[in-house]
Amino acid sequence: MQAAQYIGGKSFNVVQGSSVAPGPGEVRLAVGYVGICGTDMHIYHGVMDARVAPPQIIGHEMSGTIVEIGAGVEGFAVGENVVVRPLDYCGECPACEAGHSHICHKLKFMGIDSPGAFQNSWTVKARTLHKLPANVSLKQGALIEPLAVAVHDVSRARLKKGERALVIGGGPIGQLVALAARAEGAEVMISEVNDARRAFAETNGIKTVNPLASDIEAVIKDWTQGKGADVVFEVSGVKAAIETMTKVASVRGRICMVAIHSQQPQIDLFQFFWKELELLGARVYEHEDFERAIALVASGDIDVNKFISSVNSLNDIGTAFAGMDGNPTGMKALVQCNSAA
Repeated sequence: MQAAQYIGGKSFNVVQGSSVAPGPGEVRLAVGYVGICGTDMHIYHGVMDARVAPPQIIGHEMSGTIVEIGAGVEGFAVGENVVVRPLDYCGECPACEAGHSHICHKLKFMGIDSPGAFQNSWTVKARTLHKLPANVSLKQGALIEPLAVAVHDVSRARLKKGERALVIGGGPIGQLVALAARAEGAEVMISEVNDARRAFAETNGIKTVNPLASDIEAVIKDWTQGKGADVVFEVSGVKAAIETMTKVASVRGRICMVAIHSQQPQIDLFQFFWKELELLGARVYEHEDFERAIALVASGDIDVNKFISSVNSLNDIGTAFAGMDGNPTGMKALVQCNSAA
């Protein structure tokens, strides 16, 4: 069995190891493809070394095939293609007892706090699995996790058909939020400064605006006939977006915070009073978000194939990460962990 260990300093070692036999309630997967996400890039740059504790196998946006099943596992069979919802929750804290295991007080994120998917063989708890239908490939499956993030964001925002939603930030998650919002019947616009990312959105039929070249308040006012955006998704993580989001939201508009802001931003609370705005947090995803994401891909409502920028082998994982480093045109690099995938 091969595994790629992140060892710090933008470096990986591909090492040989032994597969872990599944215990009760577990399954062993032959990993197909693993996507590189923004969190993986933060790890790559060393800013999460205290949490990740190199050497560590990272990676969590994945697809794979069941090859071995532990005792007590029901509902799954060897040979089925699946994806993993990479959340290891306690099941006992107040959040878990309330049905919100994705924000468990003791949550461990697989691929960050514990070994992840950049390996040939990965043994995980069966409760984390979601089956892929026959018409969803393993490559497409590696995009289910980030799409589930977007689906959760749209769900948290309570977006309704016919509403107008502004997505601030046109990276991979912002693009997926826009597509998930459109799938719910909303009209969507992305605010993005990068030309390539705006062009990518436009190939998917999404309206765009460059906030550096246009007066975004005027653009949104015109687009919404003076009302303002019913929902604003903040996906950029930049200070300017915090200033914009309250200005462009409609009366009783909903602002969904998707991005993680590294520094505590100043927010114009007066606008929340004046326009009766709502601020909603959205963290990762729940079981139903994965099922909805899979359904959107299976139905063809969202084409995730367009997001795949490159595919590299596990032995060439360093090239995959280097290709995404500082590359705003790249959407999703995949690492193929089994040659048969």
